Amino acid sequence: MAENKYVIGLDYGTDSARALIVNAMTGESIATSVKYYPRWKKGLYCNPKTNQWRQHPKDYLEVLVASVTEALGQCSPEVAKNVVGIAFDTTGSTPAFTDETGTPLAMLPEFAENPNAMFVLWKDHTAIKEAAEINEKCKANDVDYSQYEGGIYSAEWFWAKAMHVLREDPEVLAKAYSIVEYCEWLPAVLTGVTSAKDIVRSRCAEGHKAMWHESWGGLPPEEFLVSLDPKLAGFRERLFEKTETAEKPVGKLCKEWAEKLGLSEDVIVAGGAFDCHMGAVGAGVAPNTLVRVIGTSTCDVMVSSYEEVGDKLIKGICGQVDGSVIPGMIGLEAGQSSFGDVFAMFRRVLEFPLRQVLPKSSLAQKLSEHEMEALIEEAADKIIVELTEEAEKIPISESSMVATDWINGRRTPDANQLLEGTIAGFTLGTQAPQIYRALVEATAYGTKAIVDRFISEGCRIDQVIGIGGIALKSPFVMQTMSDVLNLPIKVCNTDQACALGAAMFAATAAGVYEKVEDAIEAMNSGFSKTYYPSEENHKAYMPIYEKYLKLGAFAEKEIFTAE
Repeated sequence: MAENKYVIGLDYGTDSARALIVNAMTGESIATSVKYYPRWKKGLYCNPKTNQWRQHPKDYLEVLVASVTEALGQCSPEVAKNVVGIAFDTTGSTPAFTDETGTPLAMLPEFAENPNAMFVLWKDHTAIKEAAEINEKCKANDVDYSQYEGGIYSAEWFWAKAMHVLREDPEVLAKAYSIVEYCEWLPAVLTGVTSAKDIVRSRCAEGHKAMWHESWGGLPPEEFLVSLDPKLAGFRERLFEKTETAEKPVGKLCKEWAEKLGLSEDVIVAGGAFDCHMGAVGAGVAPNTLVRVIGTSTCDVMVSSYEEVGDKLIKGICGQVDGSVIPGMIGLEAGQSSFGDVFAMFRRVLEFPLRQVLPKSSLAQKLSEHEMEALIEEAADKIIVELTEEAEKIPISESSMVATDWINGRRTPDANQLLEGTIAGFTLGTQAPQIYRALVEATAYGTKAIVDRFISEGCRIDQVIGIGGIALKSPFVMQTMSDVLNLPIKVCNTDQACALGAAMFAATAAGVYEKVEDAIEAMNSGFSKTYYPSEENHKAYMPIYEKYLKLGAFAEKEIFTAE
């Protein structure tokens, strides 16, 4: 019997990183470890009031060591000896400026506490002005370099963030040599890369977010970038020309990192990609299937054949990139800037009396500080549970409130990060469950807007696959979504689809499988449940969906139009 081979998938999310050890022959999960970013958890380097969200590269490295060694510690020594591949998925676009060695500036002593020298997290919206300038230039140019990003460039993406930081910080401007996405940086670290020019660049990251496309020779030309801002001069030449798909090896573990992780120097490191794209692979993505990675936000991913896409440019999505998901197919990405964050926001609103009023009551003085904190946390944890139970009892015919899901701007269709959430239909009889139901419906209507755009642009969708914690744990949310879409939604059997997808890329890069599709067939987790739509509910939701569209159009035009 052939000796088992193991791979490690590393899923770097917004708050934490997960290491998943998988039997590459069967897809069986052997061990896992989740570690939270220590500096991020403390709220360091972030300013929610200005939508500044930055992460220190040391957070990424520290949780890398901690999660991999802890996961390996759960296994027999034979597992570590037989690990053949490792791969990363990360959030994105999450870029950072580097020096000539490819080291993010925040790793240098003089920049150690400078947020502008750190990775600019995907949800950082400080570059709204710069994104608007890029869109204006793209539309006025002979070639629209945003055409493969849906025709609208976002404040969440590579060049807008680069422009903003360079304008904000002369010290970073003076030192910056190159720019790296963090799904590219981590494989470079593990393989001992010591020059920015030697970093293997991700087709997924650069194609979707940096306006890279083969038809115009890679990145937009120097003259276009300089026309955006002279501070971008020279970066194109110092960056890269080629990008690679994630199933290709970028190298082997260098001695330093092999020792830190307790692995062999023969371990193959695969190329990096964004979490939603590897998550789609982990979910078993196939043509005519929309995979929804549902977390704080959503990323919606499809794959299409060259023949189906042809010369079409899908308007208002986040990108269409050859090989960004499965090599040999066009990857299509869309998504919502907030999903789980919508519910988290409402929970925080309702927590106010628990955290600010209850501790000051006379009865509270009889409890110890520890008892009071335990009481508050127990009550807070039950808020969404109780809201769900009550919201489910409200008939659709009595669902009179309408909300938009744009509390963190709109990603798709048609990116607009200036937008904010809107809710209408308050009466003197309004109760919290009604508001919560409106928010749940809003996330479903936002999903339908995305699906409708794909369909109107000629992309057939037969089913939806949901992955992530909400897909597994929130039947009310998922059934509402199925009813609104009038489509079945399959839920992955694992809450680790992104890490599993990374493991599939690791297995392919290590030669266990010839192509990604073979890894999907052998290593997939299957599905735990399928939600089927109710035709009656779907018909009842459609008039409310029309109100959602009207409310959104009014708010966008009359309230949130940029001056």
